[in-house]
Amino acid sequence: MRKPFVAGNWKLNKSPDEGVALVKELAGLLSGHAGVEVAVAPPFVTIPAVAPVARKAGIGVAGQNCYWEESGAFTGEVSPGMLKAAGCTHVIIGHSERRQYFGETNETVNRRLKAALAAGLAPIVCCGETLAEREGGLKEKVVEAHVRGGLAGLSPEDMKLVTIAYEPVWAIGTGVNATPGQAQEMHAFIRKLLSQLFGKGTANVVRIQYGGSVKPDNAAELLGQPDVDGALVGGASLKADSFAAIVKAAPKEA
Repeated sequence: MRKPFVAGNWKLNKSPDEGVALVKELAGLLSGHAGVEVAVAPPFVTIPAVAPVARKAGIGVAGQNCYWEESGAFTGEVSPGMLKAAGCTHVIIGHSERRQYFGETNETVNRRLKAALAAGLAPIVCCGETLAEREGGLKEKVVEAHVRGGLAGLSPEDMKLVTIAYEPVWAIGTGVNATPGQAQEMHAFIRKLLSQLFGKGTANVVRIQYGGSVKPDNAAELLGQPDVDGALVGGASLKADSFAAIVKAAPKEA
């Protein structure tokens, strides 16, 4: 069984003091709860304050993005090495909001991913279709392009460090989540594609998270699907009680 992995993407929320308070509360709620990997993704300025508190609690810390160069004249960017030095263990790459608002492409996702792996970070690589693409019968085509383009040039060994996050864009922040059946269908499609690209053995160990309006009241059913290996949680990760409830809803690793 793949160890479930639940990560909270705080997006543009939580100052350093607020982030530390949230992680301390979360740590208390999850004390003694094992069998599920947990991480939080604070804004860049909040990472150095949160990282030592999270580390003590056994909670991973992810950057919400990274650039593909380690240094240089790239105003506003953050390198993978800087994230690692600040205490990050993971990094989110290719989130739909990065694609929608900041021009992220499959090619730039691939460049960021390779840089993150080279720096020793564990990437969470996002993919997912818009409502128009789903209604137009293009959901598999779009997700396949995201997966093939984003993971191009990686080895099966690289893939053991990568988590895929399937995020139907139409379900992010809308309060409308994919049904368990819809989530399982796409996760199974992604796993089959990973099998074609990297071999069945690798595909069977890569974790595929679901992201899109995950809440305590729908988490157990979503995370109970055979190919859903956890969640990338947005709004519900901003409150310790709701995020802890989602973590506790995940099936425990045997």
